[in-house]
Amino acid sequence: MSGLVARWRQTMMDNYGTPPLALVSGSGAVVVDEAGREYVDLLGGIAVNALGHAHPAVVAAVSKQVATLGHVSNLYVAEPPVALAELLLALAGRPGRVFFANSGAEANEAAFKLSRLTGRSHVVATEGGFHGRTMGALALTGQPAKADPFRPLPGEVSHVPYGDVAALEAAVTDATAMVILEPIQGENGVVVPPAGYLTAARRITARHGALLVLDEVQTGVGRTGHWFAHQAEGVEPDLVTLAKGLGGGLPIGACLAFGPAADLLRPGSHGTTFGGNPVSCAAALAVVSTIASEGLLDHVKRVGERLRRGIEALGHPLVAEVRGAGLLLGVVLTGPASGAVTAALRTAGFLVNPVQPDVVRLAPPLILGTAQVDAFLTALPAALDAARTDLPAALDAARTDLPAALDAARTDLPAAVDAARADLPAAASAAASPAPSDAAVPTPRTTETNT
Repeated sequence: MSGLVARWRQTMMDNYGTPPLALVSGSGAVVVDEAGREYVDLLGGIAVNALGHAHPAVVAAVSKQVATLGHVSNLYVAEPPVALAELLLALAGRPGRVFFANSGAEANEAAFKLSRLTGRSHVVATEGGFHGRTMGALALTGQPAKADPFRPLPGEVSHVPYGDVAALEAAVTDATAMVILEPIQGENGVVVPPAGYLTAARRITARHGALLVLDEVQTGVGRTGHWFAHQAEGVEPDLVTLAKGLGGGLPIGACLAFGPAADLLRPGSHGTTFGGNPVSCAAALAVVSTIASEGLLDHVKRVGERLRRGIEALGHPLVAEVRGAGLLLGVVLTGPASGAVTAALRTAGFLVNPVQPDVVRLAPPLILGTAQVDAFLTALPAALDAARTDLPAALDAARTDLPAALDAARTDLPAAVDAARADLPAAASAAASPAPSDAAVPTPRTTETNT
C-alpha cells in the first residue's frame, strides 16, 4: 500500500472505501501517480475535467480571478457569475434565469424546491435515475441501494421505468409538480432512452401543467457533442440542472429556469453561501469559451464515434454492446466483469470506471486525442481477455455464496414472523383507541412512494 493511500485509509471516512491509486499531477488527458507512472484518464474525474488537467485557459482564468476578487457572497454582485449566467442562457437559446450552486445535487435540490413553489407536491422520477446524495436529491434518485438506508426521505415521489412512455403517461397527473429525467442515465450504466422519449415527456408534462426538469449534470457542457444533450432532440424543458464539466475541475452547479419557472424563486426563498463564487465562475467561463473556440463539440462527436466503433470492431466475446453519446460511453459486458476489466486496464495504464457490475463507463476529457483512443483500443483486448478468465471464478463465488444467503434468510424468517405476531395485539389496540383531537395531530407534508 502506497504512502498516500495508507494515509487516506487512516484519516478518511470509509464511505468511498480505500482507493487503489494515489494521483499527484496531471496534464491534458494524462495523470501521474505518486510512483511516477502515467495513465490515460478516460474517466475525467467522473465527467468533470472537460478540458483535462491543468488546461492553460482554466489555470489562467482561476489565477487571475483569485488574485483579483475571490469570494464575496451573494450579498454583492460580481462580474463572473453574471457573465456566466448570460452565457449559459445564450447557449440554451432562450431567455430565463440562473441559480448557481456548488454541485449537481444542490442544483437538483433547487429544482425540487422550485417544483414545490408551483403549489403542487407530487414528483415523477425514474427507476435507475441518479440525481445526487443529499436528502432531497436522494429522494429523486431511483436506486434503492443508495436511498434505502436513509428513509424516510422527503417528497411524494413516484419512480417509473426509464424510457417507458406509457408508464410516464400513467404516472403524471394534474397534481404532479415536476418530472425529472436524465437525457442519458449515467450512474445506471450509461442507459440511453428510446428516440422521442424526451419529446414525449415534454408533451405529457405540458398537458398536465407540470415542470419538465432535465438533469444534465453528467450530459451537459459538451459531453455528448451538444452544449446540452436534450438539444439533439429539440426539446425545451422548464428547468435544466448542470454541474460536473461546467467548472472544469472546480466545484459549481447551476439550475437554469425558463418561462414561468424562472420567476418562482423570490428573495429569501433559497440560497447558498458559495454558489456563484467568482473563482469557480471564472473557471466555467474559461471552459465554455475554450469548448467554443477550439470546436470541441465536433471533436467530441468524431472522437466518441472512433472510440465506439473501435470497441465494437474488436468483436470480443465479453463485449455485448457500446451505448451512449459523444464521450459518455458505456461498454456493456456479457457478465459481471467490469471490476476485473477496470483493474486490468489500470495495470495497462488506463483509468476507467466500473459503473455497474457489467458496464465500464468512459467519460474522458473532451480534449482526448485520437492517438490516445487508438492506444486504448490496442490495450483493451488483453484487458478483456484477463477479465474473461476471471469471470468463471467470480460466478462460481457468487453461486457458492447464494445458498448461504438463502439459508440465513430462512433462519431469520421465523424470528421476524414471531416478532410481528408479538407486536400485532399492541398495534390492534392502538388502532382501536380513539383518535386525538385534530389540534393534537401533526399534518404530514408528504409521503414517499415508489411505483
